[in-house]
Amino acid sequence: MADKPKQSIVKTITDYSKGLFSFIRGRVRTEEDAEDILQDVWYQLSNVVDIDDIEQMSGWLYRVARNKIIDNYRKKTPEALEDMGYEDEDSEFNFNDILLADDDDPESVYLKELFWQELFVALDELPEAQRNVFVWNELEDKTLQQIANETGDNLKTIISRKGYAVKYLRLRLETFYNDFLNS
Repeated sequence: MADKPKQSIVKTITDYSKGLFSFIRGRVRTEEDAEDILQDVWYQLSNVVDIDDIEQMSGWLYRVARNKIIDNYRKKTPEALEDMGYEDEDSEFNFNDILLADDDDPESVYLKELFWQELFVALDELPEAQRNVFVWNELEDKTLQQIANETGDNLKTIISRKGYAVKYLRLRLETFYNDFLNS
């Protein structure tokens, strides 16, 4: 029985290490910081009593990583945040305004945290197939073709799922974006 959770953690680490490291590395100053944060994520996963209780492993891992990145930013002033932005394919709805705001301002730090919380809440509201395609493409940096190959779904289906996810997230987060612009 004790080997099953161990095997599950090893498989999770094998499956998500590369994408999670890329996600973290793009948002911190140094490779060492990224390695430390990734280690913290794996440590937190190892402390989960029943790993099978985690319904959406990728969402859980990225949420933990995001929280660790925010903790890291509280300790240090980041050099650049442009990679943290969410932007649709039409460049109509850009959250870089929020994420690139004055870093010394406590309100900006708070807005960034709120944005990530809202994004993950909105992602949880999506149908699983759409959420997975969005997370894999935007957060794990997989191409749509790679996703189609891995899932066995038609590329047009994957593109459609991503499009629906982007449209929903744009609509869902528009109020947040407008509140930021008006503050």
